[in-house]
Amino acid sequence: MNLEKHRILIAKPGLDGHDRGAKVVARGLAEAGFEVVYTGLHQTPEQIAESALQEDVDAVGLSILSGAHMTLFPRIMQLLSEGGGEEIMVFGGGIIPEEDAAELKCMGVAGIFTPGTSISDIVAFLEERLGG
Repeated sequence: MNLEKHRILIAKPGLDGHDRGAKVVARGLAEAGFEVVYTGLHQTPEQIAESALQEDVDAVGLSILSGAHMTLFPRIMQLLSEGGGEEIMVFGGGIIPEEDAAELKCMGVAGIFTPGTSISDIVAFLEERLGG
């Protein structure tokens, strides 16, 4: 399967300053053959959506440990849609309670990965969703 054409943006929205997990995921995806763009810390929803659209990514992975996922995920998805990127898949990870994960999935978030999820599980998810 040729994954090199698939571009994934990994972003850290909000004030959360812990990016180890996001960097591990970004590196793991790159090693699996994805082209990865990492935006760095303290990104606003507007910056993330703009980067995703400019970089012509297939998916956006959001890493949130701050508890602001129920605000930030929907806002980023709204901005992507408004900018013509409604086809960009959004997935995420971090400290997200099961009930919030279920609600986010109902809102259109493709997948939620909590701490301890293996990189191979995330890669398999993206391969399945994005195809080859």
